[in-house]
Amino acid sequence: QVQLVESGGGLVQPGGSLRLSCAASGSIFSLNVMGWYRQAPGKQRELVASINSGGSTNYADPVKGRFTISRENAKNTVYLQMSNLKPEDTAVYYCNIKMRGGRWYEYWGQGTQVTVSS
Repeated sequence: QVQLVESGGGLVQPGGSLRLSCAASGSIFSLNVMGWYRQAPGKQRELVASINSGGSTNYADPVKGRFTISRENAKNTVYLQMSNLKPEDTAVYYCNIKMRGGRWYEYWGQGTQVTVSS
């Protein structure tokens, strides 16, 4: 079993910055992909950014150039640095991990609210 604990959400003004953190614990395989998804009210959950254990990253078009995903493999922790935040970034942000060990395993965090408003 794997547990994901997110932190760092909150209220920020447009143009501001926030940093989200997600610490994974439990039985974590070395080959994995960690990522951040978000879900705004009335919308489907969508990928924001992901990073694999080798450091390769992937970003959704709306956040390219504004968000940066990084990870510390020794701590099984993934970060999302969000800059130049816009009201449309308001959502619940969820941490996700996918691991390959014979088959794919997937786990989710509980979510953290990010609100961008003046």
